[in-house]
Amino acid sequence: MRRVILQPDERFSGAHLQRTGAFNPQALQAATKIVEDVRERGDEALREYTEKFDGVTVEDFRVPAAYIECRAAECDGQLTAALEQAADQIRDFHERQLEQSWFTVREDGALVGAKITPLDSVGIYVPGGRALYPSTLLMNAIPASVAGVQRIVAVTPPAADGELDPAILKACQLAGVTEVYSVGGAQAIAALAYGTAQIQRVDKITGPGNAYVAAAKKIVNGDVGIDMIAGPSEVCVVADETADPTLVAIDLMAQAEHDPLATCYLVTFTVDYADRVKAAIDKHMESSTRAEITSASLADQGLCVICADLEQALDVVNAIAPEHLELHIANPMDSLGAIRHAGAIFLGEWTPEAVGDYVAGPNHTLPTGGTARYSSPLSVEHFVKKSSIIQYSEQALMRDADIITSIARHEGLWAHAVSVELRQRRLKDKTDKE
Repeated sequence: MRRVILQPDERFSGAHLQRTGAFNPQALQAATKIVEDVRERGDEALREYTEKFDGVTVEDFRVPAAYIECRAAECDGQLTAALEQAADQIRDFHERQLEQSWFTVREDGALVGAKITPLDSVGIYVPGGRALYPSTLLMNAIPASVAGVQRIVAVTPPAADGELDPAILKACQLAGVTEVYSVGGAQAIAALAYGTAQIQRVDKITGPGNAYVAAAKKIVNGDVGIDMIAGPSEVCVVADETADPTLVAIDLMAQAEHDPLATCYLVTFTVDYADRVKAAIDKHMESSTRAEITSASLADQGLCVICADLEQALDVVNAIAPEHLELHIANPMDSLGAIRHAGAIFLGEWTPEAVGDYVAGPNHTLPTGGTARYSSPLSVEHFVKKSSIIQYSEQALMRDADIITSIARHEGLWAHAVSVELRQRRLKDKTDKE
């Protein structure tokens, strides 16, 4: 990990960061070609890309219900129980996010409000490749189900033998997925966005993926809704002298093992403590089953920031705006108010990021690359839309008429003003006749 030692009055800035974007120009160029090809040739292009990238020939992309039932039943019993518990707690958390339509009536009779309507359909991308993520399926499909979405589509790439992971299919059953398709990559995003003969288009696409998937989501955004363009995953751990360096080390490694581009930040207060964490990482690495990926991430993307005090450390956190933030400090709740930018905040040594990844309940689809400055975790709100409701009475329109016409004429919008003035005259004529 690179090290930066800040002086007491020194500000941490973007110059200290070496973030990798959600995708590179090569990925964007390749994804553009794939998206356009699928848009033009549909299932034929999907088959070609599936054979090219996954080494599998697929005729029918829709996964039959009987296969899902049979394959999901093969999921290990202990893992099935874990997924069921996780699903229950994720659902409980997201049910608390549900909003109701609301209306209010002013004294003059004007009614205003908001109508909450679930989306008709969503597509969820579930990655394959370096790891299989049934947790991703739960975290994306359950909020959609809670929101009331009727058509929930999952796409996931097939393994080299053409099979799908039993745990992912079990998660589909638990989360309320209505359709599953055996296809991945940028081509799957294109199919969800524009539709093919076999795959009906959706209204919104969510779920993480590699640089090509992220690029494809950027390309189709606007033709279809997306959750976010996720970059490499991140963790920032703030650790003071009360923190166990062994736990801090393994929590950093838990993020680093995702991807060589995953970014880990250690914010602490002495060089000696940083050295102790480094020694603990080296010790853990001897047992890691993903040592190569983990080492590459920490060496190439890792950053250790030595701060003068806690106030400076929290300023560093806000400058980073990390996806995940762990506070391994004395009395972490006392510092919560100072955190302005973070996707998910984990308080204390008994709260490793892994609890948020799997079972705590809050969503693990989080803003990356500093976007926590202005965006939030995936939630039920991502799967609904809101319509404003307005109904004016005669009295209400007459009360606001002069305000409307004054602003409209200042803006040069003649018909806006006249649309109100005609109603004013009609009401005056009606009153005069009475």
